[in-house]
Amino acid sequence: MYRTTRSPMMQPLVNSGMGMAPFFKVTVFEQEHFQGKCLEFTSECCNIQECGLDNIRSIRVESGAWVGFEHHDFQGQQFILERGEYPHWDSYSGSLSYHVERLMSLRPIYCASHQSSRMIIFEKENFMGRSVELCDDYPSLQGMGWMMPEVGSMHVQCGAFVCYQFPGYRGQQYIMECERHSGDYQHWRNWGSHCQTPQIQSIRRIQH
Repeated sequence: MYRTTRSPMMQPLVNSGMGMAPFFKVTVFEQEHFQGKCLEFTSECCNIQECGLDNIRSIRVESGAWVGFEHHDFQGQQFILERGEYPHWDSYSGSLSYHVERLMSLRPIYCASHQSSRMIIFEKENFMGRSVELCDDYPSLQGMGWMMPEVGSMHVQCGAFVCYQFPGYRGQQYIMECERHSGDYQHWRNWGSHCQTPQIQSIRRIQH
């Protein structure tokens, strides 16, 4: 039997038409394939170990979009977690070459809106150089006319996107939200504590 614990941090409830239900909900498991101890969250968790788990090895997202992090306090590699089941690390890692089977913190992406997401990417830092507005999913930026493998800066006007290091939504993931930094990512070092390069070659909207 699992030992199930509910997070004490709760988000406001919304009327789903069938009673009141949390708008964001995720269940995380200590072992792969939804085995072992599990916890249910409806809001952020900055340290899974403080909640009684050693690690997160499988995930079931029941509602909302979430982002998981390699380390405590929302640091390290980022992993987009949309509605569905993730039985093991490979199912959400984006074919990451840096193999790290660890997920120690997570939070909801409140501004995710697949139907109304829009951002501008810039050739250079500080919103300089050539720019292109994006409002769709792009498995290859070069295939849609962006001739460089890098992006210098970004402005997220609305919604949220996940940017990938390589074409085909592979490699390191960077979650870009209109509610973080006021949507302004003026340097690639703003993309996350794990970011070591401005290389971005595919971008897509986050499913809510």
